[in-house]
Amino acid sequence: MSHLVATALDLPFGSAGGSVELFLDLYTGQNPLVPAQAFMLSPQAQPPQLPPGLELLPVPGKCLAGGPFTHYVHALRRALSHRIVDPADIGVLHLQHLAFGAAPALIRALPDHPRIALVHGTDLLFAEAHPDQLGVLRETTRAADAIVVPTTAMSDRLLRLAPTTDRRKIETIPWGIPDHLLTSPPPRPDHRTTSHLRLLYAGRLTTEKGIEALLHALPFAQAAELSIAAPRHQFHALAPLLRPLGAQVRYVGWLRRPQLWKTFADHDALVMPSTTLEAMGLVALEAQACGLPVVYQPVAGLKESIGVSGLATDFTSPTALARDLERLRTTTGLIAALQAAGRANAARYPLSTTASALIALGRQLT
Repeated sequence: MSHLVATALDLPFGSAGGSVELFLDLYTGQNPLVPAQAFMLSPQAQPPQLPPGLELLPVPGKCLAGGPFTHYVHALRRALSHRIVDPADIGVLHLQHLAFGAAPALIRALPDHPRIALVHGTDLLFAEAHPDQLGVLRETTRAADAIVVPTTAMSDRLLRLAPTTDRRKIETIPWGIPDHLLTSPPPRPDHRTTSHLRLLYAGRLTTEKGIEALLHALPFAQAAELSIAAPRHQFHALAPLLRPLGAQVRYVGWLRRPQLWKTFADHDALVMPSTTLEAMGLVALEAQACGLPVVYQPVAGLKESIGVSGLATDFTSPTALARDLERLRTTTGLIAALQAAGRANAARYPLSTTASALIALGRQLT
């Protein structure tokens, strides 16, 4: 049987987020780590050049509940059925997320193929908040032959949502970062060039990412400035919050990953103030690979992937954050120690290892 994967992520190409970058890293490119027919949604605007191996589905109407969600899943299923010309070419399905539309659509398009569900984190958060998505999560959990989680924290969270899940299906396979970033990261200055602490936030600015707590706490920190790399429309939405706080914030744009990796060299720490959970925190691992220390809220997922290799703090307490940032700024050797620990930690997560484990799991099922 063929070992080609069929997989779909029902987000528009160009969307922000670690799940998107992981998807593109694994399944697309001239020589994809996991050979696949990979699909995303067409964006509203004309997309830039697509990576090899990615096809776009012109299916509008993504939603979360009721009859419109049912119609959306049916439309996705039809689009996938038309694009996957020969089901015999497919060995296994990779269901991205346990919730949303792509998982049920792909199952219905190819009902006889083995299924590996990959848990990303937003699926769990949305299932907690939306009853219809909780139903999709439980349906996908039952239908999957294997369920891959990147951390045990994700497994625990899943089992709270779907307590009847067969635990023997659950496999822990950590996500990874590109191997070349581990072996050949961008150059970084040997010494800090300023006395103040240059902080960087990189990622989406949604509620669970904790940006509001960070901005409220930042004025209490001495000699610290913050740069934000995020989608432009999300940064502009922060304006009503930034003005009364008087926080010193510099917007550096929504950067492509090679640009972001170079930008790491202009900062002293990456901040990760997530309030709820992170599946893995890939941007934190990428920062560590580039020699940028990570200051983080010890939520589920990050406690496993970062642990003592980063500086855990409480972003919800301005006093605690100010104290820890001042310690980072003034304690001789602390930044260097975190850089060394971070590089060693990031080296545990090459993307090639993730891909090999997923391929091996698929072969067990076929």
